[in-house]
Amino acid sequence: MLLGAGVAATVSIVITANEGGRHGPDQVAYLWAIGLGALMLARRRYPVVVLAVSVLGLFAYYAAGYPAVGLAVPVAAALFSAAEHGRLAASVGAAVVVVVVSVFFRLAEGQDFSFVVGYELAGHVLLMGAAIALGDSVRSRRAVQADARRIAELTEARYRQEADARVQDERMAIARDLHDSLGHTTSVIALHADVARETLGRDDAAARSALDLIRSAAGRSMDDLRRTVTLLRSPGDRPRTVVSMANLDAVTRAADAAGFDVDVRVRLDPPLPAPVEAAAFRIVQEAVTNVVRHSAGSRVEIRVRQDERQLTLSVTDTGADRSADDGDATTTPADPDRAAGQLDAGRADTAGDPAADRPGHGIAGMRERAESLGGTLIAEHRNGGFVVRAALPLAGSA
Repeated sequence: MLLGAGVAATVSIVITANEGGRHGPDQVAYLWAIGLGALMLARRRYPVVVLAVSVLGLFAYYAAGYPAVGLAVPVAAALFSAAEHGRLAASVGAAVVVVVVSVFFRLAEGQDFSFVVGYELAGHVLLMGAAIALGDSVRSRRAVQADARRIAELTEARYRQEADARVQDERMAIARDLHDSLGHTTSVIALHADVARETLGRDDAAARSALDLIRSAAGRSMDDLRRTVTLLRSPGDRPRTVVSMANLDAVTRAADAAGFDVDVRVRLDPPLPAPVEAAAFRIVQEAVTNVVRHSAGSRVEIRVRQDERQLTLSVTDTGADRSADDGDATTTPADPDRAAGQLDAGRADTAGDPAADRPGHGIAGMRERAESLGGTLIAEHRNGGFVVRAALPLAGSA
């Protein structure tokens, strides 16, 4: 609207000067100026049509013999609008047509060549070129701003996705920690509750020992829960549960108390990357818990070894009456009463559960831990027993 009013007012002022022409300005001349301004109302939807009509209207105005209004002033706004909307070729073409036609007819009428070409032409060309350049500059700036907005939107969306992924990873890590810790603790508590029940009134010392183990396991479980709740309440502090291979004896004591002969061989060169050490501890803990809950054997072997590239570990339930690896002598069965109690507890825990003999969330959780670090985990039956093997790369895990 403002551009149209400006065009109409500017052209009307130039017409009022009454320079040249075969007759003076009249109402038609001023209506023509108003028409040029009115064309600007359609410039956004039809920029090329507005430009063409403006050029033809300029030719018609001069053909009618009205006072001179120049070349650039009447069509500058139309040239600007076409260039602003990306019609650069149409703008340049229209400017060239206007200049060529004007120069040709003025020279044909006998006007002085030096005045027409040497004096006026440069000003007209510069003004029309400036209008086209300004329109193209506005278009380019708007395109840059639009691209910047799109980039900002895409960047924000990517940040949201990354934040959601981090939250999801954190939730999965918390879920795995809780499953491994509580699964181990509840298995130990269930096992030793059965031991206490069986020995109560017959062997008070064994019953007290089982109850002490239950109390100790429950205390450790409450500590884990408190740390997890603290993490959930204050996520910015990230007070993650710290687990270490140095605490592996807490896992092996539970297996030993359940009647297993536990053979542990750990060869590490600390310090390990914290994620690798935590994953290794939780994998061993879950694997030993599965042995305590489901195995009918009497021996579990834990092997942990570190080299320059990775940490490898294995937890092997050798099955009933199996020999130890590496040339060891045949394993002496654990105390019969404790082994029987463990077996009875394991049977009671899994009786009526069709999933007891199938890989469950524990194996899936161990595999997720290994794969999240770029490692691998294999869990399979072997020679009447069960073995869990994992390889965790050290590079990039710090």
